[in-house]
Amino acid sequence: MSDATAGPFWWRSIGQRLTILLAGIAAVLAILSWWMVTSFAREAAERTQDSVLVASATTIAEALRSEQGTILLELPYSAFAMLGAIGEDRVFYRVAANDETLTGYDDLIPPSTPERPGDIAVRTIDYRGDQVRTVTVRRTVLAGQQPVPVLVTVAQTRTGVEAIGSGLSQTAAVLSVALFILAVGLGAFAAGNALKPLNSFAQAVTRRGPSDLRPLRRKVPDELSPLLIALNRLMERLGQSIRRSEEFIAEAAHRVRTPLATVRAQAELALHTVEKDDEKQMLRRIIRAVDESSRSASQLLDHATVSFRADALTQEQVDLADLAARVTEGLQPTAEMKDIAIELEGNGPANVLGDAILLESALRNVLDNSVKYSPAETEIKVTLDRADDQHWRLIVRDHGRGFSANSLPELTERFKRGGNVDMIVGSGLGLTIAEEVLIAHGGRLKLTTPTDGAGACVSLILPAA
Repeated sequence: MSDATAGPFWWRSIGQRLTILLAGIAAVLAILSWWMVTSFAREAAERTQDSVLVASATTIAEALRSEQGTILLELPYSAFAMLGAIGEDRVFYRVAANDETLTGYDDLIPPSTPERPGDIAVRTIDYRGDQVRTVTVRRTVLAGQQPVPVLVTVAQTRTGVEAIGSGLSQTAAVLSVALFILAVGLGAFAAGNALKPLNSFAQAVTRRGPSDLRPLRRKVPDELSPLLIALNRLMERLGQSIRRSEEFIAEAAHRVRTPLATVRAQAELALHTVEKDDEKQMLRRIIRAVDESSRSASQLLDHATVSFRADALTQEQVDLADLAARVTEGLQPTAEMKDIAIELEGNGPANVLGDAILLESALRNVLDNSVKYSPAETEIKVTLDRADDQHWRLIVRDHGRGFSANSLPELTERFKRGGNVDMIVGSGLGLTIAEEVLIAHGGRLKLTTPTDGAGACVSLILPAA
């Protein structure tokens, strides 16, 4: 498995990666915020309870008095009333002088006591099966002439504080979940919005044709600039490579045709001088092979020219009537060698926008095929007419072998020939060149068999200017 398809399905998408990473960050922040709110809420509740307990113990300590050497205490109602504000918790207290209980619970002994008057000791202890929060206040009371240390301890269970903390914790959890969901939605939106330039960049590349290697001129974010520069450099190198290949093919075809023509001329001279039938047959095979090689070289040159010029198509007005007249006139000598008449019907002007050289190459290849496959003493008709209101049509009709039904769909593919060509020289590029030229001009090539079943009919359809 390649790296591009490895890993979980969500890892293959940058948008999904960003969304999941942002969701993970949001989850961490939500948990952290819940923990902080819960901690602060519990701490605040505990501080509130401690403040109330200190106030209650201080109120009791201030109510202490001495009469005739005896320490007296009248418990103030307010000392316990304020403790009821926290919740329905149970309250315990103990007032001890010289470690002797004056009032309250004898077994409520704090783990530590203040050392100086006015000091306060706050602790959490287990008392009678519950956790209680205790506050101890130290006060010195004069009993006669003797100072007596008095410890006032007030304790309260923590049920109310736990309930307050639990309620705030649940509220914080709900808010954290809501914030997490909101953060995930905003993260997905932010990821999609951040990737819009990348998607737009990809669409701009996708909309290009397979032969469009022009540099991309777009405004992109700084993060995409290296990709844009690298892609433009790649297309430039690819274009240079294609041009070198086309130039090589063109140069090779040109250099091959000259020696082939010389070889053919020498073979024809030799054919007229030899007398043995087997030698004549051998020379005819040589001439045929040379003709086939020469034709292939010519059509390879045409194909390279089409591929090169189609990338930067010239847009000029071309009169199909004049173009058809030039092509038919150029092929007249070849046709007359087989006593084939080429008849041109249709008057101009029939203007289209395009490259005259390419259009001429397309018609010449189609007409050359007709001359090549037509029997001697027949007629080829070239008709110029309107296919519809927006298109011109050049129809080349011959009385040759026609198209075999089985091979008709693939005749426009490179180096594909029909099944009925027998020994006729050909390279299988003529119709390919014609179709590529028409497609580059926004037209189409149509191959049909005439209704009378004789010969072939090729239609070149082009948009009118």
